[in-house]
Amino acid sequence: MEQRNYKNTQTFGYTKDILPTLKNNRTWTIRNYSTVWIGSVHNIPNYLTVGGLLTLGLSVMQVFFAIISASIILAAVMILNGHAGSKYGLPFSMLLRSSYGHNGALIMGVMRGIIAAIMWFGLQTFAGSQALLILIGKTWPPFLQLGGAWQLLGLSLPQLISFILFWCLNIAFIFGGMSLLSKFSNVLSPLVYLVFGGMTIWAIQLAGGIGPIIHHQGSEPNLNELVLLLSAITAILAAWAAPMVSISDFTRMARSQKDQAIGQALGLIIPYILFAFSSISIIIGSEIAFGTPIWNVLDVINRFDNEFAIGLAVLTLCLTTVSVNVTGNIIPAGYQLAALFPKRLNLSSGAMIAAVLGIIIMPWKLMENAGSILIFLNSIGAILGPLTGVMLAHYFIIARTEIDLNALYSKSETYHYLNGFNVKALISTGAAGTLCLLGQFIGFFNPLYQISWIAGTGMAAALYILFELPNLSSSHHRHM
Repeated sequence: MEQRNYKNTQTFGYTKDILPTLKNNRTWTIRNYSTVWIGSVHNIPNYLTVGGLLTLGLSVMQVFFAIISASIILAAVMILNGHAGSKYGLPFSMLLRSSYGHNGALIMGVMRGIIAAIMWFGLQTFAGSQALLILIGKTWPPFLQLGGAWQLLGLSLPQLISFILFWCLNIAFIFGGMSLLSKFSNVLSPLVYLVFGGMTIWAIQLAGGIGPIIHHQGSEPNLNELVLLLSAITAILAAWAAPMVSISDFTRMARSQKDQAIGQALGLIIPYILFAFSSISIIIGSEIAFGTPIWNVLDVINRFDNEFAIGLAVLTLCLTTVSVNVTGNIIPAGYQLAALFPKRLNLSSGAMIAAVLGIIIMPWKLMENAGSILIFLNSIGAILGPLTGVMLAHYFIIARTEIDLNALYSKSETYHYLNGFNVKALISTGAAGTLCLLGQFIGFFNPLYQISWIAGTGMAAALYILFELPNLSSSHHRHM
């Protein structure tokens, strides 16, 4: 964005976190984008998701196909929804206003930046704290006996201490800023490949080679095979439903459109190919070796007989979980709260509030079994998939990638719609999300629930375009 326009937007009373990023501050290159998501691929909830899919009755090759397919879709959506961020330097909270209106964006922002982000932050923090618990327990065994049978809201004293310590580690990155995150990602990348590559080799050796893993037969599927396969793809995509919506918070830092597009394609598809091979080998190889299904990768690590290997693996999982928690959860939540209260909060204070709420929701309840993580993912997909669909349809089909920044920040009629609400966008989002969520309670809609992100995104985009058809033929569309 030009300096002149940036100064114009400053007069509207926004903090610098919400204003468009200046051209000379957009420094992220292909390298930054190709490394920033690696920790988000190789993290505990993603391994739990693969473990959950294998318990549903999918074959090894079907899960592999689902992971690769999902990674290609994911990269495409991240690049497309990140286009406005890199073109205009816009944060998600402001981009949302262009498609939903100034007031409508508040509702959608609460769904993504507060509800979904805080739920994900809590889940990731608890998952990471379980890894930290193993690390401390192996280093100092008496720690696991602290407090005896005492519990607080379902957590033992060692679990509670580990949770608080890991929560504090996440908080440190709030104040470190995007530059610290970029440096952290560059250091983390080689460590991820080293550790998970070693775990994969270990699991293959335990299983007696790659053959037994490929030909492993799990439980009988309880759904139609096509629905089950689409459900697997949905589960993987739903794990990214929140970052897909708010990706402009990161692409606003891009040096060019090419940097974010190539970087994200490389940084998502290649790591996911390696993740597919690694996760399946580790989970199935461990099941073959130990004779019992193990859906939680932390339980696999806990069976290592080498303390150094346990320490390195757990440390890496902790760091990858911090990476995804900061990039996908706490930063978007901070930006959204800052957008809701622009004169009272900035990114850091908004993120701190979100982090505290992440404790209050008791996220450990979301990791009780393999089924609970899939229910959580389907629900997140149903809530955020329609939001992605409307955003993409509006920006590329309706607005044709044109946004009037001064109108956006000045709350002019251009993005005011009906009293600040784009009713067509809200109806499209609500209808698609409701139909998907009904599947959890009404059998007829269950297939939509099983593929909630795919169905929700597609239905919302189609509905919104249908509502806007009368306006598309006009060359003087009000959003141009």
